[in-house]
Amino acid sequence: MTDQETAPVDGAVHVTAGKATAEQANPATQAEAGQSDSGGADTVGTSPPVVPVASDDPTRWGRVDDAGKVYVKVEDGEREVGSWQAGEPAEGLAHFARRFDDMRTEVELLEARLKSGAGDPKQALTSAKHVRDGLADAAVVGDLAALRARVDFVIASAGQAVDKAKVARDAARAEMAARKQTLVEEAEQLANESTQWKSAGDRLRAILDEWKTIRGVDRKTDEQLWRRFSKARDAFNRRRGAHFADLDRQRATAKTRKQELVAEAEELSSSDDWGVTAGRYKDLMVEWKAAGRAPKESDDALWQAFRAAQDKFFARRSSAFDERDAEFGHNAKLKEELLAEAEGIDPASGLEAARNALYKLQERWDHVGKVPRERVRELEGRLRAVEEKVRGAVDAQWRRTDPEAEARVAQFRERVNQFEAQAAKARSAGDKRRAEQAEAQAAQWREWLAAAEQAVATR
Repeated sequence: MTDQETAPVDGAVHVTAGKATAEQANPATQAEAGQSDSGGADTVGTSPPVVPVASDDPTRWGRVDDAGKVYVKVEDGEREVGSWQAGEPAEGLAHFARRFDDMRTEVELLEARLKSGAGDPKQALTSAKHVRDGLADAAVVGDLAALRARVDFVIASAGQAVDKAKVARDAARAEMAARKQTLVEEAEQLANESTQWKSAGDRLRAILDEWKTIRGVDRKTDEQLWRRFSKARDAFNRRRGAHFADLDRQRATAKTRKQELVAEAEELSSSDDWGVTAGRYKDLMVEWKAAGRAPKESDDALWQAFRAAQDKFFARRSSAFDERDAEFGHNAKLKEELLAEAEGIDPASGLEAARNALYKLQERWDHVGKVPRERVRELEGRLRAVEEKVRGAVDAQWRRTDPEAEARVAQFRERVNQFEAQAAKARSAGDKRRAEQAEAQAAQWREWLAAAEQAVATR
């Protein structure tokens, strides 16, 4: 290669061989650049130092003496790296140059893995340091100063990547801890407040499954959160157990009470006291609902027994009511026939006969018995009209033949005659004053007589 040829290295910026020679001529400058590049993540440049390919021109970086000893150029001169006795000196120098290129390739691979994010930054950092530590004694021929600068660049990049990975791990650890903290708080709320036992229990199991998928929390924090979560689950299970134990007691009490209600319902099923018993069944239903639920396997059977007793009673009552309704319907027809007779009674044709006919008809009416409720008012109203007609005729006859009224008329007439006689006698005797007094009293009694006669006449 001539001094004008370039050395491309791994996609980096090309530099001329002349520049590389200049850098080789001033190794201290290369060392300072390498130290600057490896000073920390904040000082890492965007472009890595260029390392020339040693095998292109091994003589630039070393030599083989007449005794076969192989030397590499270093900052303060040269350093023996081995010997070559197997062939031509150029072959030996090329051999050690290829070994340098292998180290160069190893460093470039570490750098590529860091850039791609595929490698472990910490492992890359360890590997790069191992390469750097071995450069002082490495049996290679090449630009050791440039390779050291490249290794320092990789070390600095790896350190920066390690810091970023640590920040990412810390953030992920904090995020995972926050997720578990949220799950713990939800579990504690369920444990302290929820009475939706099934859904809350399902949710706690789901929280446990999710918990198992969350990793990366530091051991101390994880153990503290787990103890809280476990305590919350235990508290929920205790509350749920106490609830269902109390529920079992309540259901056992409800079962006993419902057995009592079933026994009473079955006893009442043969009763013929329809109204009272129907009312009692209504009360029993209210008591049944107030008793609460018994255990399911018992509750259904008790309910069937209770309903069967009710159905038996109401079926008997319905049958009895059907018979009664048929009887009442027949009674209504009989009473319609009696009403037809009653409405034919005419007091004007004979009051006493009318009274006797009505009396006998009333006895037959009572003997017939009850009628359907919806016809009671109609039938009783028609009979009452006949009774009022006969009673009105009787009252009118009584008023016309009242002895007391006739006696009062006779008494008033006698008093009128008496005072008229006194007036005539006084006038004959010439006693005008007494005559006028007697005439005035006669006039008064005459008015009363007229009123009494009018009352008798209008009865």
